[in-house]
Amino acid sequence: MTTILNWTYDENNRYHRWFRTTVIAIVSLVCFIFAWWDISVLAGSVAIPTPLETWEALVDLVNNGDPMTGRSLWQYIGSSLKTFLLGFLMALVVATPLGLIIGYSRTIREFMNPVIEVLRPIAPIAWAPIFILAIDYTIGPILVVFVGIFFPLLTNVVFGVQKIDQNLMDAARTMGASSVQVFYKVMIPSAIPYLMNGVKVGLGIGWMCIVAAELYAPQLSGIGFYLSEQATAGFWPGAFAAIVVIAILGIVTTGLAEYIHKVITRRMGMSNV
Repeated sequence: MTTILNWTYDENNRYHRWFRTTVIAIVSLVCFIFAWWDISVLAGSVAIPTPLETWEALVDLVNNGDPMTGRSLWQYIGSSLKTFLLGFLMALVVATPLGLIIGYSRTIREFMNPVIEVLRPIAPIAWAPIFILAIDYTIGPILVVFVGIFFPLLTNVVFGVQKIDQNLMDAARTMGASSVQVFYKVMIPSAIPYLMNGVKVGLGIGWMCIVAAELYAPQLSGIGFYLSEQATAGFWPGAFAAIVVIAILGIVTTGLAEYIHKVITRRMGMSNV
């Protein structure tokens, strides 16, 4: 506990912690904007617009939409969100049960690990031209997002299952729980916080993937397409405005995941992992 100008800061007080985090975040963003402005001025290049020019382009996009295509910002965001959510849900449905099984069975884990370790280091963006150009421009981007989110989810679930206290599982069996009951009543609840941690990481990667995928699939007319369109036309404030929109979408989705993560761990009586 510290006292500054008759104001007492208590590290254990939730409001004080929130206030401290907010102040630091604001100072960080202000420093970032000043650094951005300095780089733009020193570089003297139109390819790096100032924050003010980017803000004006963003306001114009919100108010008037894209004059080249006649689409509004919300149409661009809606298209990207649709692809993003489908890829995320697909990854969640596949990675969660697979991670539980791999984490639970040593034999399956030893069988699957070589394949996972071969595929996991490959950048999801590298799959974009294959999935989109060789398969389909509507399903392809969803698969790119799926691959980007799949591995963080899978590895975190596997790790969560392996971190379960063996004594807890033995106690459940001693009390008469079957293997199925141990799986559903011990393993799954214990792995949920780790799953949410994977969700937070995967969401950030997913937004990188959706932008890359839309560069190869302009038919989707998502925010990635708008970014490419503005950069191709040489209107860099518009391109940076698109980057700001993508950043905001990423912050909102990961922030929502962080909130859900905290609620789950708090209700389960566990510390955040």
